[in-house]
Amino acid sequence: MTEPIDRGPADMPPGGPTVHKSTSAGGLPPQAIKAIPVRHYGRWISAVLVLGVLSLIGVAFANADVNWNVIPDYLFFDTIVRGAANTLLITVLSMTVGVVLGIVLAVMRLSKNPVTSTVAWLYIYLFRGTPVLVQLFLWYNLALIFPVLNLGFYKDEMTDVMTPFLAALLGLGLNEAAYMAEICRAGIQSVDEGQTEASHALGLTGTQTMRRIVLPQAMRVIVPPTGNEFINMLKTSSLAYAIQYQELLKAATDISSRTLAVMEMLFVASIWYLFLTSIFSIGQYYLERRFARGATRNLPPTPLQKIRANLTRLSHRERVA
Repeated sequence: MTEPIDRGPADMPPGGPTVHKSTSAGGLPPQAIKAIPVRHYGRWISAVLVLGVLSLIGVAFANADVNWNVIPDYLFFDTIVRGAANTLLITVLSMTVGVVLGIVLAVMRLSKNPVTSTVAWLYIYLFRGTPVLVQLFLWYNLALIFPVLNLGFYKDEMTDVMTPFLAALLGLGLNEAAYMAEICRAGIQSVDEGQTEASHALGLTGTQTMRRIVLPQAMRVIVPPTGNEFINMLKTSSLAYAIQYQELLKAATDISSRTLAVMEMLFVASIWYLFLTSIFSIGQYYLERRFARGATRNLPPTPLQKIRANLTRLSHRERVA
């Protein structure tokens, strides 16, 4: 009688032992597995709860004692539009002062000169450690301790020089410079030191290295928080209302003091703030996307590209159906 041959691992075929697909008793092929997705009941419950809360809020505002017809009437009122323009003006100028002075302070902070680095640290410590509203009041009331501004070539009463606009510009801009200095310092330190060493080996000076090599690479880190600071400045400028600068909130409250439509005018101001922040948020997105080109191979799609892709996907599904 011939004994069965025991096949070891060496006697196995290259693909391993042969497995026959027809394993059912009747010789029929096995049925395909039907995957049943897991039901997430918690998502539906949370969605219903959120919609319920939103409905209650909507009903509460619908029944509130608010004259909703006043809001569209004053939305483009001359005083409101002028206040929005002043808000935009003080925001842009304050951010310009903050960015320029912030870069200077960041370079001073990173300097090996102990005097300049200490002065920059002290500036950042003072302006970051005191509230913006206090700084605005300090600049606006500067005439109490310096009645006359005497620069030698220019002399005038401090009350005539320190207008609400100038006080708002100095208070917001100098405070923003302290925060921008830390943002710029972080961006500069994110650049590899080998870049600086290579530029010095090529004969570039320290100023040329900072301007041509370091800062362009640091912008990828500096731009996102700078955009956030700009949007925050747009809202922080409402504090200038306290020193009588005619910005958006001041314009809205002046109208409400005459018409007694307090909540309605606050809603008008809020709509304008939302509109301005939305516009600059879109600009910030595209600016960040531009500076990310050198660091990201595949850039994230823009909102228009996302909408176009979703429409294409829906039309494809309709054709298949």
